[in-house]
Amino acid sequence: MTYNGYKDWDHWNVSLWINNDETIYGAAYIMVSSMGAKKAAGVLSKTLAGTKTPDGAKYTYNNIYSTLLDMEV
Repeated sequence: MTYNGYKDWDHWNVSLWINNDETIYGAAYIMVSSMGAKKAAGVLSKTLAGTKTPDGAKYTYNNIYSTLLDMEV
């Protein structure tokens, strides 16, 4: 079962916050542009380790990586 076209609610919610928080989006976009989605997801997942979106979804590597793949050109 999917959630709004995403694997699950956590993937959707992390994507929602990364794409709509100006600070996180800007940082993610710059990192993806310079090092690719895989490495950028590694950096962001370490930076955001142990934190959650305001709605309670965990910023895990997989949740972040699936979001950043859409930013990769």
